[in-house]
Amino acid sequence: MPDTLTKTAYQTFQEGKKYFGVAHKTLSTQLLNVLSGTKREEPNPPDPQLLLLMQSRIDALLEADWQDAEDGIYPKQALFENRWDDFFRYYPELWLDLPKIWDRATKKRYQDFSEGIDISGYPSYYAQNFHHQTDGYFSDSSAQMYDLQVEVLFNGTAAPMRRRILAPLKQHLAQMEMPIGETPQPVKILDIACGTGNSLTWINQAIPQAALYGVDLSPAYLRKANENLSGIKGRVPAQLIQANAEELPYIDEFFEATTSTFLFHELPAEARQNVIDEAFRVTKPGGVFVICDSIQKIDAPEFEPLMENFPVMFHEPYYRHYIGDDLVARLESAGFTDVSTTTHFMSKYWIAIKPVA
Repeated sequence: MPDTLTKTAYQTFQEGKKYFGVAHKTLSTQLLNVLSGTKREEPNPPDPQLLLLMQSRIDALLEADWQDAEDGIYPKQALFENRWDDFFRYYPELWLDLPKIWDRATKKRYQDFSEGIDISGYPSYYAQNFHHQTDGYFSDSSAQMYDLQVEVLFNGTAAPMRRRILAPLKQHLAQMEMPIGETPQPVKILDIACGTGNSLTWINQAIPQAALYGVDLSPAYLRKANENLSGIKGRVPAQLIQANAEELPYIDEFFEATTSTFLFHELPAEARQNVIDEAFRVTKPGGVFVICDSIQKIDAPEFEPLMENFPVMFHEPYYRHYIGDDLVARLESAGFTDVSTTTHFMSKYWIAIKPVA
């Protein structure tokens, strides 16, 4: 029997997040326009018809999120989780940080970091103030505020979009043939560019028996991920390593599954291919690679004005190339087969299988 009361509560929770995100962006933009004496506007503001279409896509996304929980892909409790301690602690900092972001965006300072931050040894494409955020991905302050910033940006839909990796991941692993040895080993899942650990948290909720691994270039974000993952229930703690996804520090064919969430649009083309090649190398034959990232032009031409706005408003230097890039061809050139894609609201998903020799 459908759980109507819980579904209504979930819809109300999401509506609250949406209105909060809209209110925050509206108020902060108006305030900064007044204080700075300048005005930043979207080059292609959405018209009423596009806004209605966006709302219908959000409704479909939330229905998919609810249905996956109803089907037992993950517990319904996951739909309501919100880091309220982080919200009350860091939301004031979000407001205090806005003038710095505004100034950086207005003056187009894209490699602007606080004193003491050492960017030597990192790829040049990584040393950016993505989204104009203070210190890019290099400081603890950035890591603490990141999830809040993303939730505000997407009006509360970031978590439902990210959770769309769980159904194909869980379904593939359930039908994957596992070798039987004297000592059964847990399924091993690697999240590439794990950031603050959100995807790993949800993977744990959907597949609690799995051994979780994560790599990221940012020590600050890994510290936040360790904090966020400290209370998860699993056979072993999540193992997090600082590493470049272009050179993963694992032996060949080590993982039953690899995942990546919102990484590829922040990579130049060559790095995109390198990461895909590495994901293929470390995935076992018969295993799966699940990617979540932004939609592309081919998927939703009606949203092209929004896609064109995004790199202008949020400093995403590789996004314009990404939205026209053929990731299916890249996956197949690495050796993956049976690549399928789907979209939900502003996100796209690739499910790619490593063939059994």
